Amino acid sequence: MLSTSTRDKLRGVSTATLASALYKRGLRGQMIQDVRPLSLPRGGSMVGAAFTLRYIPAREDLNPMTVFRDHSHPQRRAVEECPGGAVLVMDSRKNPRAASAGGILATRLMVRGVAGMVTDGGFRDSAEIALLDMPSFHSRPSAPTNLTLHQAIDINVPIGCGDAPVFPGDVIVGDADGVIVIPAEIADEIAAEAVEMTVFEDFVIEQVRGGQKTFGLYPPTDEANLIAFADWRRRQGR
Repeated sequence: MLSTSTRDKLRGVSTATLASALYKRGLRGQMIQDVRPLSLPRGGSMVGAAFTLRYIPAREDLNPMTVFRDHSHPQRRAVEECPGGAVLVMDSRKNPRAASAGGILATRLMVRGVAGMVTDGGFRDSAEIALLDMPSFHSRPSAPTNLTLHQAIDINVPIGCGDAPVFPGDVIVGDADGVIVIPAEIADEIAAEAVEMTVFEDFVIEQVRGGQKTFGLYPPTDEANLIAFADWRRRQGR
């Protein structure tokens, strides 16, 4: 369960910092590859627990337009069941030649209070989605309906998205650099560590802007820099 405290911490840190914190724990493949922001979150990073949708290659006889008459269709269920505050993550097999979703479904997710959506495929109606008050990340715009290539097969199961493993409930964070997946069981500690890292990085940036060299400063191998950081932190109230 993603706590309000952890969500707030993660909104204030970058995916770059989170990638470093995860790397220290041996987790190298948590960044969703080849996805780009179609629209960015306001006031911090996109953060939410993962709710997943899995596509497989479409089998034409099972994937006509009439499938949407079935209210249990996995894509439509995902849109209606993804909880408010969660992020809908779609495994589209890294194939943007057909859309993972479009403007109508994205608008429904926004109205329901979903925190964002991510696909390793593409979105149709991309200009429309870009204007929504909900961040979204995809590979590239794609006009054809998902039915031409993708068959929605299951929801809220473990998936791969852009080569990253995503389990339901994992914490998804997105910013201008992309989207990263934090295993749910370590989200609290990663968030706390990333906040500490961010404070130190803010100190480093200030020193570098003032003309200081990075040797011994970043990483802080010179004890004098750690003393200076402690003093800076007290003065900043951080």
